[in-house]
Amino acid sequence: MSTSHLPRDKKDRSVRARKHDPYKAKGKLQEPSVCRECKAVYHKGRWTWDPAPAKSHDLVCPACERIRDGAPSGVLLLTGEFVASHRNEVLGLARNEEARVKAEHPLARIIKIEDQAEAPVGVIITTTDPHLARRIGEALHHAHHGTFTCRYEESEDLLRANWES
Repeated sequence: MSTSHLPRDKKDRSVRARKHDPYKAKGKLQEPSVCRECKAVYHKGRWTWDPAPAKSHDLVCPACERIRDGAPSGVLLLTGEFVASHRNEVLGLARNEEARVKAEHPLARIIKIEDQAEAPVGVIITTTDPHLARRIGEALHHAHHGTFTCRYEESEDLLRANWES
């Protein structure tokens, strides 16, 4: 389903998890807590980049767990002539969007960017957060047009998005 013409609240429905995410805490985390890998802080019920409070609990955040396990929550496939001829520009835009989103949402990160050699030839970006994959695809669509689609795979607990130029 293409989401570029839908109002923001309609877009967000396509990326809501329909079953429990195994990387989300089963219960309430101890506060304050700090991720031993990325240093994100869990305090007052949310993850931030605030300085680590004294006497905080040590843990690994869900984003670092996903990165360690190679378990994306979002997959964005970039294909087409524009991607092939402007690869660095496209990936720069993806990294800039990640930085912008990650500043406010520490659990939204790119896991990996890799070339896909088999058809369709392109670039695959995997993310720790489905919203980030969608936001990168929307940013590419806004900047360079093309075709952007996304769908939520209930059976995989995963957002799959495609941007073709």
